[in-house]
Amino acid sequence: MAAPETSTCGAGPALLFPSSSSSSSSARVEAVVVFTICDSFVRRPDQAERVIGTLLGSVLPDGTVHVRNAYVVPHSESADQVALDIEYHHNMYASHQKVNPKEVLVGWFSTGFGVSGGSTLIHEFYSREVQSPIHLTVDTGFTMGEASIKAYVSSNLSLGDRHLAAQFQEIPLDLKMLDAEKVGFEMLKSTMVEKLPNDLEGMESSMQNLYALIDEIYKYVDDVVEARVAPDNKIGRFIADTVSSMPKLSPASFDRLFNDKIQDNLALVYLSSITRTQIAVAEKLNTAAQVL
Repeated sequence: MAAPETSTCGAGPALLFPSSSSSSSSARVEAVVVFTICDSFVRRPDQAERVIGTLLGSVLPDGTVHVRNAYVVPHSESADQVALDIEYHHNMYASHQKVNPKEVLVGWFSTGFGVSGGSTLIHEFYSREVQSPIHLTVDTGFTMGEASIKAYVSSNLSLGDRHLAAQFQEIPLDLKMLDAEKVGFEMLKSTMVEKLPNDLEGMESSMQNLYALIDEIYKYVDDVVEARVAPDNKIGRFIADTVSSMPKLSPASFDRLFNDKIQDNLALVYLSSITRTQIAVAEKLNTAAQVL
């Protein structure tokens, strides 16, 4: 491992503070970053307990750190030592700069719950690479029952010339996702699954969520009509726009359209299954012909 980081022995402890409403920093993270981190964790070496990497993005005029990309940096660690492959990090960053020079280094990430003792030394390295880096953590171990994602900034606590500790302050985090990305993230966040759902299972889950949302809208409208809740014009306009955007179909026409779509999906599943079977048979015949 080229140019590793120094040992964590002698480094100050890491102090963790909760998010403060007066914090001037905030972070916005694209869904692709979260999925990249989760995929890297699944593909990590057998002996590695977590993955560490670099965050790329930009700093918006209001000070918000917009994270749009990420890559893993190989590392090794023990109870009292952390080593990063700095040469690999620099080569990867230079390659990203050639492709998209607008994405600059904004911080680093690690999997796991919260900030650990080794985070201090790693954050010191990234502090030399960029001013005020953020630290993003993704709890892939579901410590609190779900995959929590948090962002931190760090500052040094000193007494005179003596460095005492690194203070990690949690900052507000906004996950920027499209509707399709939210479906995948909610599934990853809620529980660990053996496999991703197929089209029919995904459609069933989406329909269940849709029914739950419709029930909430019914309850809200009933509460407004019965004067149990004060009316909100903004919500009312949103509901009206949503209802008016729906196609005006009779129940019979909707059932026919929906069933046709299901039949199309089943046909695609059947054809793909036949294709896989034919490929498997062709591979076996080819292997048998080579043996003969």
